[in-house]
Amino acid sequence: MKYLSTRAAANDSTDRKRFCEILLEGLAPDGGLYLPERYPQIDDATLTRWRSVYHTQGYAELAFEVLSLYIDDIPADDLRALCEKTYTAAVFGTGEIVPLRHLEEGLYLEALSNGPTLAFKDMAMQLLGNLFEYELARRGEELNILGATSGDTGSAAEYAMRGKKGVRVFMTSPFGRMSPFQQAQMFSLMDENIHNIAVDGVFDDCQDMVKAVSNDLEFKRKYKIGTVNSINWARLMAQVVYYFAGYLQATQSNSEKVSFTVPSGNFGNICAGHVARMMGLPIDKLVVATNENDVLDEFLRTGVYRVRASADTHETSSPSMDISKASNFERFVFDLLGRDGARVKSLFADALAQDGQFDLGTDPAFKQAAIRYGFESGKSTHADRLATIKATFERFGVMIDTHTADGVKVAREHLQPGVPMIVLETALPIKFAATIVEALGREPDRPARFEGIEALPKRVTRMAADVDAVKAYIAQHCP
Repeated sequence: MKYLSTRAAANDSTDRKRFCEILLEGLAPDGGLYLPERYPQIDDATLTRWRSVYHTQGYAELAFEVLSLYIDDIPADDLRALCEKTYTAAVFGTGEIVPLRHLEEGLYLEALSNGPTLAFKDMAMQLLGNLFEYELARRGEELNILGATSGDTGSAAEYAMRGKKGVRVFMTSPFGRMSPFQQAQMFSLMDENIHNIAVDGVFDDCQDMVKAVSNDLEFKRKYKIGTVNSINWARLMAQVVYYFAGYLQATQSNSEKVSFTVPSGNFGNICAGHVARMMGLPIDKLVVATNENDVLDEFLRTGVYRVRASADTHETSSPSMDISKASNFERFVFDLLGRDGARVKSLFADALAQDGQFDLGTDPAFKQAAIRYGFESGKSTHADRLATIKATFERFGVMIDTHTADGVKVAREHLQPGVPMIVLETALPIKFAATIVEALGREPDRPARFEGIEALPKRVTRMAADVDAVKAYIAQHCP
């Protein structure tokens, strides 16, 4: 299996790379994102076998089956061992790993928040930490991870990488824009290989700095910079697995279809669903749920992709979706436009830089977003969030977080008779306690290991949204 950049020339195969090369690289040298040259195709016999594998051997073995289609430069026994090390009840609190919960007729929740940091990001990040450690040991090298987080990616990455040999983490986050619990999860870590940087700005400023550093090839190579954001293909690839797991739990036969609704800001989580659908998983609709920062909803309704200025990015009660530049969106547009790397480059490197937007509304390819690829969308507001959290708790005794509430609200608008709708859970409610109290008048349950976390000492450096300042900080802390 070889990988190419979303900005690669169609007839140029000289820059194709294998998995372990792109694992440590992040962005491609041309600024694009890596995707496989082709999506492996799953036939009926394979899906039937995977159904048996999942129900008899568990999630780790299903993960091995899926990932081995994309990774052929790690020996099979080693890859299986990495999956078994990652997806255990000890790490995720349940042997089911991603249990499906039936809410009401046709509507399900897939629990993805049983990991160490109580958010779906753990599903991929725990594997990524083990992959990094494995590959760095094979090479005898070190890696400096530079990341950006709007809340959950940062803590998931830091908990996955803390203490890992050969790995340092430099995680940027928007100062004052995360919930107190999210901040405490990150800033209370005292591990020497973990560095938190609070940036005066919004998430998009942090993400822009990560990309700018990644595009400085000289600096990137000198300091061995890698990424854990969903621009890293390995993260997205790991997320493909739980789409298969959700489908296999919701259906009895391969003739059935399901739909997924995914709370989305950076388009990574739902892009994994797109990959699963391209592989042949019987997905009917992929529904993007946004909050007040509705860049993706606007595109899927109009064909206009219009990024927002930092000042126009709303601070909401589902803060992990307070994103106005969806990094992974480039991967989908690459497929949407027939894998025309030159055109993708002109849109993302030129049009967005000059005009802050591009318009595919009149392009015949835009219609394929819904027709061929199954994408639909909807928007949720703070009032919707409160109402959905309250109704879900009163009707079903189930407490959901603010992002999952956005998903449930939008999912109900896209239900179809006879097609199960699976909402991907984003995080446990304790991460957004203030809004839960506003909706329900009570504090959410808190796992015992996180009692008093907000009162712990903090280790964090605050700085301006300045690429040179971040580079200087990295250089200062790398021997």
